[in-house]
Amino acid sequence: MNRDTFPTRRILLRTEMQRQAAHAMINSMPLDDSKPLEIIGREEAKARKLDQNALMWVGPLADIAQQAYHQGRTYSAEIWHELFKVMYLPEDDDPEINLLVKEGYRKWDYLPNGDRICVGSTTKLTVTGFSRYLEQVQAHGASMGVIFHANPRERMAR
Repeated sequence: MNRDTFPTRRILLRTEMQRQAAHAMINSMPLDDSKPLEIIGREEAKARKLDQNALMWVGPLADIAQQAYHQGRTYSAEIWHELFKVMYLPEDDDPEINLLVKEGYRKWDYLPNGDRICVGSTTKLTVTGFSRYLEQVQAHGASMGVIFHANPRERMAR
């Protein structure tokens, strides 16, 4: 069988009508031994929230930038963030990848000279993935002696 690429389809099951639509969609899918279609059922992965992102910048990243010294110097929050993305963003083959990132995520790409570069972004993380990322960032900061502010929301109000 020679067929066109099958478009990704997504249905959130909340009602009986949506369940019937899912049944109809499955029944209309082509059967193909050489290019089988994959059906995955999972809980909806919610995208990270903007306030989570804002809190990251005025909270842990600001504290690390102000307090952490590496090789005798401090670094900006942006530089620390780039390092932490390389260290703590989920790998493309993480067994829990579907819980941690939105569709279309990838962490790595290659430059024309063959060098690997981190292209992953926290904007592609789910709420769960972003929470895990921040926990790892804070643990790293704590290992360097950083004392985190109890309520970074107070900084946001300034």
